[in-house]
Amino acid sequence: MNDLITQHLDLWTTAIASKSSAGRGNKSPSPKGEGRGEGNPTNTRNPKYTAYGIKKLRELILELAVRGKLVPQDPSDEPAKTLLDKIFLQKTRLINEGKLKPQKGLPEISEEEKPSHLPTGWELARLGEIINVINGRAYKKHEMLQEGTPLLRVGNLFTSNEWYYSDLELEPDKYIDNGDLIYAWSASFGPFIWQGGKAIYHYHIWKFDLFDPSCLDKQFLFYFFKSITEKIKASGNGIAMIHMTKERMEKLILEIPPLAEQHRIVAKVDELMALCDQLEQQQTDHLAAHQILVQTLLDTLTQAADAAEFEQAWSRIADHFDTLFTTESSIDQIKQTLLQLAVMGKLVPQNPFGESAKLFLENISKEKMQLIEQGIIRKQNAAAQIETSEKPQNIPVTWEISRLGDFTIVGTGSTPLRDKASYYFPPEINWVTSGETNQDYIFEANEKISRLALNETNVSVYPIGTLIIAMYGQGKTRGQVSELMIEAGTNQACAAVVCINKDVSHRRFIKLFFKKAYEELRSHSAGGAQPNLNLAKISNTVIPIPPLEEQYRIVAKVDELMALCDALKARIGNAQTTQLQLADAIVEQAVS
Repeated sequence: MNDLITQHLDLWTTAIASKSSAGRGNKSPSPKGEGRGEGNPTNTRNPKYTAYGIKKLRELILELAVRGKLVPQDPSDEPAKTLLDKIFLQKTRLINEGKLKPQKGLPEISEEEKPSHLPTGWELARLGEIINVINGRAYKKHEMLQEGTPLLRVGNLFTSNEWYYSDLELEPDKYIDNGDLIYAWSASFGPFIWQGGKAIYHYHIWKFDLFDPSCLDKQFLFYFFKSITEKIKASGNGIAMIHMTKERMEKLILEIPPLAEQHRIVAKVDELMALCDQLEQQQTDHLAAHQILVQTLLDTLTQAADAAEFEQAWSRIADHFDTLFTTESSIDQIKQTLLQLAVMGKLVPQNPFGESAKLFLENISKEKMQLIEQGIIRKQNAAAQIETSEKPQNIPVTWEISRLGDFTIVGTGSTPLRDKASYYFPPEINWVTSGETNQDYIFEANEKISRLALNETNVSVYPIGTLIIAMYGQGKTRGQVSELMIEAGTNQACAAVVCINKDVSHRRFIKLFFKKAYEELRSHSAGGAQPNLNLAKISNTVIPIPPLEEQYRIVAKVDELMALCDALKARIGNAQTTQLQLADAIVEQAVS
């Protein structure tokens, strides 16, 4: 085991997966924050990554432990057969004394069920032969109170800090207390050694009551159940909620070591898990420090006072590019910085002799007036004057600032009545929703409406090149921007921005601005649990505008650098995948 850790230490500590992590084992969170069970350190400082290599190392430790491969066997140990004899004798005594109901016999362990190799001194037993599996109690809503004895539900073990209490007087086996071994068996799975004081446990939790506690180490049993939990979950059934039946659980086969070896296994697992905790903390600290370093250096670009300072800051980053940008999140950081630099005028040099942005906006204003006079668009209310507090700082002298509604047309749409079939059949007109803004370009709408719906509702058809901004929606939808590559109407959750100047680079620059402003737009949303944007907020957005010729160069440079970032991100992703596969392969080989 030591060789497996040390020879592959780099792999265990560098193999990370880009998603949330489950840490060491299970917690026993308690009512009002009291008492804890087995620790479960989670990566709260860098939630984007899972310590996948260390997670696999933990799995390997547990797998080797319960197979008798973690510590050597000692022929002088009292064999597990003696333990089983003591357990069966105690079980019979409990039945004779009326303290335990006679149980239904369990089937003999067949040859097919036996492991290919059982360590010397170990024995096999079905769980129900050595442990009394006791169900908790199902509760009615009126029995769940705000005071009394804590009521432990599965959610309290995994995700929820909301506790209920009960004033019911129940039989003793419906309570748990410190040191009890329990198992959550529905929806979420896993063993716990409870350390939260006296509590009533819910029906979706089992208490594992040992017939003879002197013959089995509860911590060893905890580690055993931890090692097989994924297999138990995979064998569960249920549609709305995965669950395991008590009958099937009682038939599980346990591999029982001698008691002395159980103690040695627990001590070794504790030692190795503590090492994993240290490795995970070091990895967390390293990733957090790396992320801070990257952001600090990138901030020097956006905060540079002049061209010389900018070049100096960029040189520092360029000299260490390969060591700085080694994770997918660091690539995302630099992509956001590139967008920031683009709309600040720091990505490409200015040309003081070109056409000014002021003239560019004046030409758009003239064209807009002509469209109003021709009746093509409606006259809008004059936009509010831009306050000093709204003006972006340090934009180039060749740039201008303007509200979006001054140089574009901003509209929205509606949703035709769903119960009117003629509004949706025949499907003729593309109709997009805010959920479709999660893509850069919309080439095909998920839904279509009929021409009758177009004539009888407030849906408007917008031309190719219209920018669609989500004003509200689920998750991170609000503030997302996409571009129509088809003519389409929208629902009322979308703002449709039509650029009066039809130059592609101009439209692309506006789109870049909204991509950069995504988080800011979300923070400026207003309204209850689902804060929303609205047309006024979109239309009044203050945007810095470069000369058109510079917009060309900015868009081209962003495309070039984003392509490099995407290529680097793909290479990092492929390398991460290889590391994860290698970690899997080492674990599989070690336990085969």
